[in-house]
Amino acid sequence: MPDSALARLSEIADLAEVSARPSLGFTDDQLADLVIETGATVLITDGDQVRTSVLGLPLDIVAIMGPPTSVDLALAAERGVTVLHAAARDPEAVAELTLALMFAVSRNIVAADREVRRGRVYRSRVPPAHRHRGRRLAGRTFGIVGLGRVGRAMRWRCEGLGMRVIASDPLVPEATHTLPALLAEADVVSLHVPLTEETRGLFGYAEFRAMRPGSIYLNTSRGGLHDLKALVDALRWGQVGGAGLDHFEGEWLDPAHPLTALPNVVLTPRLGDATGESHEELAEALVEDIARLLRGEEPTHAHAHA
Repeated sequence: MPDSALARLSEIADLAEVSARPSLGFTDDQLADLVIETGATVLITDGDQVRTSVLGLPLDIVAIMGPPTSVDLALAAERGVTVLHAAARDPEAVAELTLALMFAVSRNIVAADREVRRGRVYRSRVPPAHRHRGRRLAGRTFGIVGLGRVGRAMRWRCEGLGMRVIASDPLVPEATHTLPALLAEADVVSLHVPLTEETRGLFGYAEFRAMRPGSIYLNTSRGGLHDLKALVDALRWGQVGGAGLDHFEGEWLDPAHPLTALPNVVLTPRLGDATGESHEELAEALVEDIARLLRGEEPTHAHAHA
């Protein structure tokens, strides 16, 4: 946790910090042992397993710094343990990373950087300015699928780049395009929708085929929104000219996956809101919620509480 949040936390609770944390986090049993050892009734965690063993202990609050995927939320609700986490990601930070991926893909930045580092820039008969020739984004059409907080943060940024921005969102009246109409017009398609039963697999073979040939596909939301095999095929065929992805199912992509061999793809491991500012704001918000709960007030970021 950032020092500012720890300082505030120390004003309202006795702190027991655990330093020797495994790189992949504590297992449920390991964390349960630590809770017993410290006598903690409030647990702040990030990626550690909070399941049967931990939730069988007399905890009052579990605050999660990262996504809540490692916590058994249903069992926590059943046991009357309040789970705190910020459901929404930092829209400004996610929008900035989406822009970074768009530039990286459109200007071949990763491949060019790799050549410079390896001293291979001039080994080919084709000059780098031809080999890595990209696409100017000004004057192009940027299609936003999902005009929520991140979608809106993308809209003004792309308009500032001189792009024409269109959007598709059945829940937002100002999003004037249907998805098929957006795919037919957009040079860049960017997904900013939550993963639900309705949106899972939103982009498959039909959607990728409907995109303009050579267009760029961006997904900084959730990996489950697209059919990864369909995307790989569309990239191989050239129907999709490039892709920037910040999320994969299970938070993991097999290094042997065919996606990793494609030169027109840039991949990041869920870095959307991985900024110092986002981290500090989240930590401070969770600490304030803990303070509210200890005062007997309602928290702002509760997932489930008794």
